[in-house]
Order: sequence, then C-alpha cells, then structure tokens
Amino acid sequence: MLHSKQNYCQSALRWITDATRHFSPGCTRIRMGETAAQYPADIAEMEGFSRLLWGLFPLVSGGTETPLWQQFLTGIRNGTDPEHTEYWGMLTDNDQRCVEMAVYGLGLILPESPLWSSLTTTEQNNLATWLRQSAEIRIPDNNWHFFPVLIQTGLKCVGQDYDMKVIENHLDAIEPFYLGNGWYSDGESKPRDYYISSAFHFYGLLYSHVMQDVDPERCMRYRQRARRFAQDYIYWFTADGAAIPFGRSLTYRFIQGAFWSAVAYTGLDVFTPGIVKGLVLRHLDWWTQQPFTDQSGLFSVGYTYPNLIMAEDYNSPGSPYWALKTLLILALDETSSFWQTECEPLPALEPVRAIPEAGQFVIHDTDQKHAWMLMSGQFDRNDFVNFGPKYSKFAYSSHFGFTLERGSYGLNQVACDSMLMLSTGDGYFRGRRECRNVVMTDEWQRSEWFPWPDVEVMTWLLPFHWGHIRIHRISTPRFLTAAEGGFAVNQHNLSHADNQAHCLTLHTDSDCSYIGDLLHHRVPQTVITPPNSNILFAPPAMIPCLYGELYAGTRWLACVVSASPEAQITVPKDMAFDHIHQRLTLSGRTLSIK
Repeated sequence: MLHSKQNYCQSALRWITDATRHFSPGCTRIRMGETAAQYPADIAEMEGFSRLLWGLFPLVSGGTETPLWQQFLTGIRNGTDPEHTEYWGMLTDNDQRCVEMAVYGLGLILPESPLWSSLTTTEQNNLATWLRQSAEIRIPDNNWHFFPVLIQTGLKCVGQDYDMKVIENHLDAIEPFYLGNGWYSDGESKPRDYYISSAFHFYGLLYSHVMQDVDPERCMRYRQRARRFAQDYIYWFTADGAAIPFGRSLTYRFIQGAFWSAVAYTGLDVFTPGIVKGLVLRHLDWWTQQPFTDQSGLFSVGYTYPNLIMAEDYNSPGSPYWALKTLLILALDETSSFWQTECEPLPALEPVRAIPEAGQFVIHDTDQKHAWMLMSGQFDRNDFVNFGPKYSKFAYSSHFGFTLERGSYGLNQVACDSMLMLSTGDGYFRGRRECRNVVMTDEWQRSEWFPWPDVEVMTWLLPFHWGHIRIHRISTPRFLTAAEGGFAVNQHNLSHADNQAHCLTLHTDSDCSYIGDLLHHRVPQTVITPPNSNILFAPPAMIPCLYGELYAGTRWLACVVSASPEAQITVPKDMAFDHIHQRLTLSGRTLSIK
C-alpha cells in the first residue's frame, strides 16, 4: 500500500462524491437508500449530509481543494436558515439532530476550516443559533454529553459567545462513567465497546487540544486517560490492520481507528509516531479491501458486506459514514511529522492482555495476525438488536468474527458459535445473556448466569496464547440438552473436517477451527447457519460444536477451543480437568478455578 496523504484524500473524495449524487434540491439532505431508522426520513437524510462532513472538513482544512465544498456550504446555509424550505428545524429532547450537530463543532474547531469564514454575518448567526439548541434539550445519559460540548467549544474557537457552564455540566455528568485505567462505560453500568475509543476519547482529545487555556486541569486529565487507554486498545488490532468485531454500531466500520487518528492529530505522546501511523493506515487499508460499498459506491449498512440483520434501530442508510471520523488525519499538513514518518509495525505485545475494566482478556497469536477476546459481564437493558451475540458470547475474533441470531428455534438459528446453548428438548435454545457476580483474576474470569430462573450456570474462561479453555458448572432441576460452539468458519471454503471421538477440527482453504471436550462426555457435531449470519462473511457459517445431555442436578462441562488463520492448529495434549476438586492441570501447571 502507498501511504501518502494523497492516496487517502482520493479515497475520501471518491466516497463523498459518490454520496452527493443524491442531494436534495437545497443541498441540505442526502437520500442514500430506502431502509429506515427509528427517526423520520428527513432527519435520516440530514444525518447522511452531516456525516460526510467528518471527512470533508478535515480534507478542506488540510488544504485539499474540491468543488464539493461549495455544494456542502450551500446546504449548511440553507439548513440553518429558518426562512428556507429545507431548514433543519427546531430540536426536541433526545433528538438525533443533536448527534449530527457535533460535526459542525469540528468544523469550527479545525484551525484552517473555511466553515466560519465562508459565511456572511447573518449566516454565521443562523448557524450559531441553530447549534445552540443543543444546550437546551435533554439527552441520553451517555456519550451524547459530548455533543453540546463540541458545539460550545467550536463557538469559542471562532470567537463567539459560548457557555462554559454548559460544558462543565455535561463533562461533569460523564465523570461517573470513568472506571479507571483510561476506561469509561457508555453510561452508568453500560457496555465498554468501540464507543469508548471513538466517542469518549476521540472527543476528549479534541477538547483537550483546544481548551487548555480555560480548562487546563480537565484537559490534562483527558490526555492522561487517553494515554493509558492506548496501552490496552492497541491489543484490539492485528498486524494487518483488522480489529476485533464485537458490540453494537459495527456498521460504522473504520470508526474503530478514529482514536488513533485523534492521537495523531492532537500529538498525544503515546507509542512512536510511526506506530500510530501504522495503526491508522493499516486499518484504513484493511477496510478498503472489504466489499462494504454497494454498486453505486455508497456505504452499505452492514459490516464487511451489506447486512441489515446486524443493524440497530438507529442505523439509517447514512449512518455508516460516521466511519469518516478516522479521516481526521487529513487535516494534518502533508509536511507534518505524521505524513513524513514511516509506518512502523505493531510493537511487541503480551500474548495475553487482561483488561479488568472491560471484563476482557485479549490474546494475540505469535505473528499478531489473529486477535481474539474473552469477555464476561457486559450488558445493556436497552436490548439492542442481536444484543446477545454482540456482547454475551464467550469469545470474539478478528479473523472468524461472530454469528448473529436468525431466530430462537433450531440450533442453526441461535448463533451458537462461542456460546453454550441449553434447551429443554423443545428446539428452543437459551445462552448466556446477563452475567452476575463477574470475577476476574490474572488467570481466568468467572461469570454466573441464569438461562432460566431456576437454572444456574457458572462459567470460567481461561486464556492461553494458543486458544482458551471453558469450564461450566450447571445446576438444573430438570433434563437439558447442551450444545457448545467454537469459532465459525466459511462453509463454502471448507476442505475437510477432522472428526474424532470427542473433538472436531474444521479445515478450510486457509484457516481452521477446533473444539475438544476435556471430560469426554460430549460428541462433536457441526452446525450450519443461514447465509448472512456471520459478521465477516456472507456464505453460511459452519460451527464445530459439542453436543451432550444433562440430567437434573449439578453437572460439569469443560472444553478446549482454538482457531487459527493458518491451515494447521496445535493445542496441548496434556490437559486434565478434575471437576471434583475444580483444578485444571496443563503442562505441569495446576490452576484452581474455585
């Protein structure tokens, strides 16, 4: 890949240009498709217009000249003019337009941005008046607190009246979400996912970059937190630029790299400039190799390919363009140290990284081309679409992804990869969802969950550089069937299956996935999901599983799971689990899991 600024400017211009073929007459809205979100179509079209500016503002601020700017400037003039027929309107509580206002804050913050200087005094007043509505409405108690902050910060940057009290109120509301070691939750007791990097730290770094004169202590705190967060977040990325998919809002795609762009733009002193540049550009390069645009060049709703099954209720056709937040690096001059330095590979990383604040172990293989996480304890009562598969699986992989639920009846429909699914024998399956009493040590994490109110499952997850071990203690008053899956592979690429007495390995043309029963109680079987179930590939997924029956009482299950993007896999053969004494013996080492 060529890593010059011009290459990425050309990609940004192409993406934005392809979308502008669908402008409204007044250039204030862009209609990108026929699918719907929970808010009205006119707001969704305003969202599509605004999210393109996350790429266009850095482009023009960084010196790129394009006729696109005049079209968008016309849209901003008309959209903020209360006398115009395409006025963006008055906000109400929890309004999606408040989210989209944030990019105009960015347009005012960037020092070389032509946004403010291109407007007449009347147009400037219209823009400021429209934006100030964000200070007057109620918003969700999560990352949304940053949107009014960015707007007030932007007004300050262009010499307009701004309200420091609004800023302080919203930033003070965020403080209870801070968990320590650089980590936030996205609201009280909410998940710790890509919103932490692309929202909390992205906006926090922008704020700390321009508000040091009036809020130096908070700015220093935000930079210290981002520096600490970076030490963990780097583990979510592989040597080829892929990130581990998990959680909601995955349709924003390469927003996963936005944190590293903010690190580069604000000059945060973490890692070397070459490492940061490599993280950003390899990530963008990886995404440009995925088929995520449709035939007209528009970003689709989906992940690596168009896939409405994984969409949340708030994903409109224009929503995916929040990915362009990662293009903040285009605001840096071509002579800047970022663009002049050479890309460096990932630094040496620990084989297993424990992140207690996120309830995660993140593991890298020896060549750093495969990263996976073990996770327990993330939950959100908002119950986003496919919440269980997105947050509650035992493991998530950069190479194998995860599958989505297509229904509740039938093992092939319930996304059994990296899950233990239980049934009373009627064809309906339940897996882990909400965890209780999560405990994490340096060697394992333990969670308690209840698929039925009277069925208790205690699960231990143990990370190793070659894979992981799962142990379950199940207390049930009645007979259950159990199916436990490993990582899913692309069925169309399957070359052969190595099915032995108590273990199964699926080999494809390029990778393999293994699951083995440590207690020799269960039999292997494969489960084939419907097409478009896996987040990374569209063909049907094939999942190696262990199947067994559980009679009433307390029962133990234990298995070994491993997968590799290479054609072969090696797992230790000297493992033994003594469920009576709750001890695991591996390579002469004994671990207690009590």
